Amino acid sequence: MCGIVGYVGPRSVLDVLMPGLARLEYRGYDSAGVALNYGDSITVLKQAGRIADLQHLVDREQPADAHTGIGHTRWATHGAPNTINAHPHIDCGREVVVAHNGIIENWMDLKDKLVQGGHVFETDTDTEVIAHMIEDMSELSLADAVRHVMNRADGALALVVMRRSEPDLLVGARRGSPLVVGRGVGENFLASDIPAFLEHTKEMVVIEDDRIVEIRPDSIALFDLDGNQLALDQRTIEWDLEAAEKGGYATFMLKEIFEQPHAIVDTLAGRVAAPGRVVLDELKVENRRLREIDKVFVIACGTSYHAAMMAKYAIERWTRLPVEIDIASEFRYRDPVLDVNSLVIGISQSGETIDTLAAIRYARAQGSTVIGVSNVVESALAREADAMLYTRAGPEIGVAATKTFTTQLVAMQMLGLYLAQVRGTLDPGAIELLVKEMMRLPEQVDKVLSRDDDIARLTELLADTQHFFFLGRSGDFPVAMEGALKLKEIAYVRAEGYAAGEMKHGPIALIEPGVVVVGVATDSHVRTKTLSNMEEMKARGATIILVAEEGAEVGHVADHVIRVPAGPDLLCTVTAVVPLQLLAYHLATARGMDVDKPRNLAKTVTVE
Repeated sequence: MCGIVGYVGPRSVLDVLMPGLARLEYRGYDSAGVALNYGDSITVLKQAGRIADLQHLVDREQPADAHTGIGHTRWATHGAPNTINAHPHIDCGREVVVAHNGIIENWMDLKDKLVQGGHVFETDTDTEVIAHMIEDMSELSLADAVRHVMNRADGALALVVMRRSEPDLLVGARRGSPLVVGRGVGENFLASDIPAFLEHTKEMVVIEDDRIVEIRPDSIALFDLDGNQLALDQRTIEWDLEAAEKGGYATFMLKEIFEQPHAIVDTLAGRVAAPGRVVLDELKVENRRLREIDKVFVIACGTSYHAAMMAKYAIERWTRLPVEIDIASEFRYRDPVLDVNSLVIGISQSGETIDTLAAIRYARAQGSTVIGVSNVVESALAREADAMLYTRAGPEIGVAATKTFTTQLVAMQMLGLYLAQVRGTLDPGAIELLVKEMMRLPEQVDKVLSRDDDIARLTELLADTQHFFFLGRSGDFPVAMEGALKLKEIAYVRAEGYAAGEMKHGPIALIEPGVVVVGVATDSHVRTKTLSNMEEMKARGATIILVAEEGAEVGHVADHVIRVPAGPDLLCTVTAVVPLQLLAYHLATARGMDVDKPRNLAKTVTVE
């Protein structure tokens, strides 16, 4: 997820681009850049780091005023987050400049053809191919050239492009990734999100998928991918600037919960090949090495530890390898038995969690192969691990993890299927079925999110509850643990997560009227046992909330049932956790808590 802003009009373009980028920095803060079109030349200024670092560069260089330009703030996916790879990108002849949000899945094929044609690349990004492709189409209008790019590029992408010879024109295109037009008087704006231009205009034009838009100071024209001109869908923005930075949501956390379908799309992008195979070329671990593995360790902290729990179920079930999971802070101190045939997977959303880093350093010292799973490119984890699997959730501003957790679940399920595929432990037909079901997850999560109002009404009945238990078995157990943690983190109430069968070994003594028990019952092969455990809680006076698949028979044990779409065991963990996020969110907001900045917590833990 990256931030784009473009402008054509009478203002000094930097007076639009720099404040616009600052308001989009939540979308990416690895690097940033601007490109200014003077008609006889284009100036590109870019800098690794935050928008403030780019501002220092602009102040030092003091470029002349221009009235057309584009800016970009980056969340790295392809290529390290450095100055060279920062956007915007330019072609060989310094005629075409491109800013891009998204992932071009077939960029290597496109790049190979361009290199064979004599193009020289300066960066490691997928985006640069677009500038060179358009350079080869100088005889076409810029809109037609962009249309050809959109017809040849696979993946999710939002583009803003300008050409030196047309200093009063910007062309945008969208597929999957967001792009909106701000309509002014004698000026127009393009951006990946409304805050970039809201201080200048409240009139916007909606850009749907597979659309091309031309903006000039006094006109906006919209086209489909066949070149047909379309009517404009213009709307008035009702939000103020503070609300717009959160996409119209009340908080960043709620915004990020609702971003989960798109985050999962990005996590899956380019990692599935027909007919239903998992492709993880970025791992760069030889298949021979993966076949020699005889034991797996998964280490993590906090929410990431719950993803590690699910990884254990997936890897053991699909590969028949023994898996141990460890809280990273404890891993070294129990003197684990590791060797060169051990695979150690370290999960950290930031890639900077000090306990996880220390654990994987220990593992590498024992000769083990280490795979890191993170949301941040070129983090400390990436430097320490033998290979990386990125979750591509985009920046997460809320301290309590939401979309980074669901994308961790998807990434670990993909890794489990990939290991099964390489080791031949799962029938190809079974892998194909699971992959196809995995591709349905964004749609299924979106369906759960459509029930947000129902969950909010349910929490009104629970506003004064002080004691919660979250129970599950098998793949539902990590979901229950994560649900309890979310409630503790942001609502500050006592919430305990347990394996459902463990309750009668002691904790059931705490069950009495007034206690709420949330049961997760999506794993079909243990559902009847989970329901039986819920009966034990109900018999002792607890209020029962049950998360269950659509169509599953759950009897009369529950006082309230939250339904999620049906799917294969383990994959359902992704959809099952979403209502628990919403449950925690609405309880916390009903209690007046600041869910984006819960007390005593930090986004990244960098001390032991």
